[in-house]
Amino acid sequence: MKYLPPIAAALLTLFLVVPAELHTAPTMLMLGRFVPGGSWVQAGALALYAAFIATKIMDPKVHARWRPWMWRLFSLVFFGQLALGVLGFERFLLSGRLHPPVPAVILAGPIFRGGGLFMVFLLLGTLVLAGPAWCSHLCYLGSWDDAAARLRRRPGALSRWRHALRAGVLLLVVLAAYGLRVLEVPPVTAGWLAVGFGVVGVGVMVGVSRRLGVMVHCLVFCPIGLVVNTLGKLNPFRLRIDPACTQCGACTAACRYQALEPAHIEAGKPGFTCTLCSECLPRCRGGFIQFRLLGLSPDRARTCFVVLMAGLHASFLGLGMI
Repeated sequence: MKYLPPIAAALLTLFLVVPAELHTAPTMLMLGRFVPGGSWVQAGALALYAAFIATKIMDPKVHARWRPWMWRLFSLVFFGQLALGVLGFERFLLSGRLHPPVPAVILAGPIFRGGGLFMVFLLLGTLVLAGPAWCSHLCYLGSWDDAAARLRRRPGALSRWRHALRAGVLLLVVLAAYGLRVLEVPPVTAGWLAVGFGVVGVGVMVGVSRRLGVMVHCLVFCPIGLVVNTLGKLNPFRLRIDPACTQCGACTAACRYQALEPAHIEAGKPGFTCTLCSECLPRCRGGFIQFRLLGLSPDRARTCFVVLMAGLHASFLGLGMI
């Protein structure tokens, strides 16, 4: 039983990576662009890496320590390849063409272009597997917000207007993308506006998330975060709080997503903005916060989650590029 999770994570990685490699040209796996047959070496290495990660993060305490570094590694690889592409090494780009590396473009891009749903379907596919965990494990920009928020030891509080503001940002992005399309704004101009939106988002991280200790960019500014939180509820993974909880508040102090406020704890489940980051699990001294998945025991439910996160992380590490 001990070896089943790493084996399952390795197989999941191969299941995701191999079809992508077989059905794309040029090769999706970077090593294959430089060394003949290198794609399959990289696929095997990613599978072994997924097995290693699954073994390590089975312990909730280790998961809480490793998740930010795993997340930052993916972001570093993603933006590192983008930087090399910008410098003229086109083999580091997915198609040889640049697209703004801003999560909002996943939604705004197809609205502006009137098509091109690849990233939308990729996001939806991830939500089917991992639900809202996209925002705590797999978003290439979210790790920056996480790093900024951690500069303050304990999270502060956000305004009660944050939900309305978040919905307003989503509506503004949708209307702006459609308006640019109707006005036939050149794609280059629209691209620079998207970059500007991303720069403002980084400013939110540096100026607000860092000061409050809360992931304000992800919770308020990023429209994809609201989409993920909403559609992620279709995924069966859940966190539940046992009625025996003493309401000590230790989990509240650990949550950067404002999903474990006293009202949520009293209700027995995290709030709408929970991303299954799992940082609350090792903080709960009584073990009252547990994973749920259909009719499985909490331990087995969390094992399934760990396998999915390890496999998706390794796959994104190999396939994530602009």
